[in-house]
Amino acid sequence: MSVQMQTVDVGGVPAYLARPAGDAPAPAVLVIQEAFGLNDHIKDVTRRIAGEGYVALAPDLYWRGGEGRTVRYDQLPEAIGLMHSLKDAEIVADVRSAIGYLEKQAFVRADRIGITGFCMGGRVSYLAACELPDKIKASVPYYGGGIPADKTEKLRCPVLAFFGEKDAFIPLDSVEQLKAEAKRLGKNVEVVVYPGADHGFFCNERASYQKAAAEDSWQRLKAFFAKHLRA
Repeated sequence: MSVQMQTVDVGGVPAYLARPAGDAPAPAVLVIQEAFGLNDHIKDVTRRIAGEGYVALAPDLYWRGGEGRTVRYDQLPEAIGLMHSLKDAEIVADVRSAIGYLEKQAFVRADRIGITGFCMGGRVSYLAACELPDKIKASVPYYGGGIPADKTEKLRCPVLAFFGEKDAFIPLDSVEQLKAEAKRLGKNVEVVVYPGADHGFFCNERASYQKAAAEDSWQRLKAFFAKHLRA
């Protein structure tokens, strides 16, 4: 599928937009960056999602400190520093701005907006689904550390969450706590833990890339969004 790409301003937030060619309204998916920033990998994922027929938008959550802030995968301390510079209220405001932009576009089905994200973006994907329950119709967090399970009561949309069994940043106890809280509240949260997979297993630019888990999770993501955003 032919994909158009450009940088856009979404309420003051710079963002990378990829979408199918043409003006026919399509569902949309927000793609949320890792702690390493809105880098080439996140842009590639954004294009891949657009190639599946979605309007895909990746906002730069680090924009307040200057546009284009990214660090390499071997610069973990710097990435953690950038991540800790963010505040949840500002993150939610930026996601709201991105959704507002999408809702105004004639080529977007405004009532069919989903979200996915990786690493820090996995946490944001869950946080935003809880804090903006009337806006987000489906959420797919990848290895989101510190997912706010205490906000699960606010959740309305279905969630498909991916984790790696060997992820040193996300103890399996916390994954079990998320599952238990979702079950207690009767929320539609499916959790998939890949045996032997580490943090960052989806990213083919990282040493922790695991091809089998990456490919399986991608097929599951596509089926999940097709079910919940195309109806």
